[in-house]
Amino acid sequence: MIRVLLADDQRVVREGLGTLLGLLDGIELVGTAADGEEAVALARRHDPDVVLMDLRMPRVDGIEAIRRLTALGERPRAIALTTYADDASVLGALRAGARGYLTKDAGAEEIRSAVEAVARGEAALDPSVQHHVVAAVASEPVAGERELPDDLTPREAEVLALIAAGRTNAEIADALVVSAATVKSHVNHIFAKAGVRDRAQAVVYAYENGLATSTRER
Repeated sequence: MIRVLLADDQRVVREGLGTLLGLLDGIELVGTAADGEEAVALARRHDPDVVLMDLRMPRVDGIEAIRRLTALGERPRAIALTTYADDASVLGALRAGARGYLTKDAGAEEIRSAVEAVARGEAALDPSVQHHVVAAVASEPVAGERELPDDLTPREAEVLALIAAGRTNAEIADALVVSAATVKSHVNHIFAKAGVRDRAQAVVYAYENGLATSTRER
């Protein structure tokens, strides 16, 4: 069972999402919080695997709460679940350490898939989120116009661009006509050089450094 904590300041949303989570096989709702401060306290008490975190809450907002959860260590992992998918909210949540980002119109299967992915240590980004990340850094130059950051090689920049495009390792291997093991090695080197720990942070890094546009659709 994946232990999930839910934080949202609106009671009707907490109750509705709580009911939905309770119906999903393999997921156990261990608590609900009405603000970020309570979410962090309950996370310390109940040790959930994943926290679904609203961003706009009183006392301590979701972004600050995610930052505090990230400081606790590898667990719990946070997913931002919010009405807002604007540039500042998306980037703020991912920079704070969120492993996923979903809007509140996500369906039950989308939420289940995101929770399961994040519990495994993967990233889970709503497709609409990448659009907002792109918009936030639209003025950044592309990789070919400047030196690559953090000693990334051109191939690593290409792999990073495909990660930012939402490709899996298997899809990247197919696109570049290399083995999955080679892609995994590139990804590990990218994470180490960029100082990121997961694909969600790698996406932010790619867009902030103008690398997401370095590889076009083939």
